[in-house]
Formats: sequence, structure tokens, C-alpha cells
Amino acid sequence: MPPIVIVTDSASDINQSLQQTLGIEVVPLKVSFGEETYLDGVTLRADQFYEKLAQSPVLPTTSQPSPMEFAAKYKEIIAGHGRDVQIIVLTLSAALSGTHQSAVIAKTMLEEAADITVIDSKKASFVYGLIVVEAARAARAGQSKQQVLDLINRYIEAIQVYFLIDTLEYLQKGGRIGKASAFLGSLLNIKPILYLDERGVVSPYEKVRGSKKAVSRMIERLKEYAGTSPVKTAIIHAQSPEEADALRERVQTEMNVVEAFQAEVGPVIGTHTGPGVLGCAVVKV
Repeated sequence: MPPIVIVTDSASDINQSLQQTLGIEVVPLKVSFGEETYLDGVTLRADQFYEKLAQSPVLPTTSQPSPMEFAAKYKEIIAGHGRDVQIIVLTLSAALSGTHQSAVIAKTMLEEAADITVIDSKKASFVYGLIVVEAARAARAGQSKQQVLDLINRYIEAIQVYFLIDTLEYLQKGGRIGKASAFLGSLLNIKPILYLDERGVVSPYEKVRGSKKAVSRMIERLKEYAGTSPVKTAIIHAQSPEEADALRERVQTEMNVVEAFQAEVGPVIGTHTGPGVLGCAVVKV
């Protein structure tokens, strides 16, 4: 069976240990503070990013990898694994970034060189990072390309995610606020619960007064989806490790969790959310 290599972009927020263990190839996005530009997760770690964010007089901006950068990654994989390699690329939501388009253009540049499939995750951060991890595990376990693609598509359709943020300022200024603009101007003592809709657009779910009530409502909604089914879950946070630990404990206590991940929001997604993000993704297995 031809080898399968899973490729993603750095906004999936997969830590380097998992990348290396599972052979996941990552193409970095870029984060710029004024004239200074960094490679997400390569020359700028999450902790360094949030420190700079707190000190910088200007808000950072992000940019997607170019088609040439994706093409270079594809060529590197072909050189290392042979021309019969099957490459599966899972990208940040196309509704949030041009990264998916770059990956697709790169594929057309190498159409005859290898078998390349590019998929829009319609998700952000470790919500699709979890899907990438599961796809890489399936590939390493010897599943066929079609089996891996079926798993990816099932997870994209099934995974549920809700998240809280401290402020809508970053989403608004970065142009990623989507339908959550309905909550602008109404956040005094209110925690907005947001989610990603079927197109991968940030959307409002509910306004709840107080963080504790908001967390409880988020868990309640995820339990309505999960029921008693076995699930995998990902707790996602930005500079909120204690809150993330507490959320993880609650989710593991109140749901039938077979595996729990925890990930910090990296520089690219953090540019558009700011610090203080707390979210949970759950998928039935």
C-alpha cells in the first residue's frame, strides 16, 4: 500500500511532540507585529506571542502560506517518500483564511507529481488539530486513503465546539467576527458563547451572565450532543491553563470520555481572539 502523509497548517495548534510522533507535516502561517514577521510555531511560540501581544502598541496581523510554500512541502514529501505517496492536506477553515486556497493552488502546480487531496476543515485551532491527529493515527495504523478520508469527513461533520472569549475586540478588528457581530456592544458582565457553523464561520450561540454559568451552559450543550456515547474531547485555551484544567476535569466527569486532549491557542488564532479563550470540542467515536 502506498504511504500516506498527513499535512496541515500551523493554525491547527498541534504541539511538536504529536507532530513528530505521528509524522504530521506542518506548513506555518505568519504573524506580523508591525515590520516584524514571524513563522507561527517556528520562530514564535504561543507564550512568546501573548507576551508580545500584551506589550505591543500595535495589533498583530496574520497571513497565509503562499502556494509556493505548500508546493515546497509537497515536493519535500515526494522526495522523502516516493512518487506513489498519497498526501492528504487538512487546512484551517476557508471561511477564516486563504490558507486552503493556497494549498489547492499548490496541488494544481504539482497535479501529475503525486496523489494530493486538500480538505477544508471548516474549523480552527485544535478543533481540526484533533481531526489531523486522528487521521495521522489511522494512516500509521495501515488504513487506506479512502478509510482515512472517510474518518476525516465524518469527524468534520460530527465534531461540536463551543468557546468563550473575554472580548470581541480582536475578532472584530481582525475581520473574523462573522455572525458574532450580533453580540457587539452587549458584553457588560456577559460571557458570549460562540461556535463555528457548518461553513466554519464564527457564530453566536448564547449570551450568559458570568463565566461559571457560561462554562456550565457550554458543557450542558455538549452533553446534549454526546449523550452517553463514548467521545474524544479537546480543551482549548489561551493563557487560561487553570480554567482549562478545571473544564477538562468536569468534561471527563460528566461525559463518557475515552481520550482527552488539551491545547493552547497559538499565535495565528490568538491574533484574532486575544487571550482568555476557553473552549471545548467533542466528537463521538
